[in-house]
Amino acid sequence: MHKKVGLWLDRNKAVIVSIANNIEARSIITSDMEHYALYSTVVPGDGLPENIRDRRFWNHLGEYYDRIVAQIRDATEIQIFGPKGAKYELQKHLQDEGLSDHIVSMEDIGILTDHQIAARVQKRFPRRSQFDFS
Repeated sequence: MHKKVGLWLDRNKAVIVSIANNIEARSIITSDMEHYALYSTVVPGDGLPENIRDRRFWNHLGEYYDRIVAQIRDATEIQIFGPKGAKYELQKHLQDEGLSDHIVSMEDIGILTDHQIAARVQKRFPRRSQFDFS
């Protein structure tokens, strides 16, 4: 089975569109993260409250990316798109899991509706016709 996955994500939400055996499935994963501003760019460790909040933020974000990776782990081709840096953070998670070879495209794109995301994935990975017997 060749599972192809396209996903749009930011740090709050990931919309995953999977196509396997000519069947499309959609799922949404949320980070449940409150609005957050990083206070420190140094490596946490000195015990300051800002550093503790930063560490909690990055740990929570890591768990969010782990849930996404768990959903797309069996994909043979992965299309990633979205605004800002979340897609690159996910790319790093995929590299750590040995799945970076499955990434076929990374695109910068702003906020889309769930239907626009699905259309973009369908354009990248068109489903076969029911009359195609190859």
